[in-house]
Amino acid sequence: MAQDKPIHELRLGKVKAAIWRNETDAGVRYGVTFSRIYKTDEGWASSDSFGRDELLLVSKLADMAHTWIFQQNDRTEATQETEREKEPRRGSNGRRERAARTASQ
Repeated sequence: MAQDKPIHELRLGKVKAAIWRNETDAGVRYGVTFSRIYKTDEGWASSDSFGRDELLLVSKLADMAHTWIFQQNDRTEATQETEREKEPRRGSNGRRERAARTASQ
């Protein structure tokens, strides 16, 4: 199922990065598209072509998008770790403590 809107957008001047979330069998994957907006007689339009003056902005936006994606992955991993910690474990601490106390008596 394709998304109509990106999950996150970044913008520097007239250059924009759109970050898209894609659910796959292997987990969440993110993709990034870049565009440049400009004004015409009819209104605003966009292009995926960049001139000399926009290339550094594309590079900076790519870095920012990369950081944002890694932050999402870190949050996902932290959430998964928290969920794993909440799950009951075999030989929980309470049982180990009782077993250790019984053995020492």
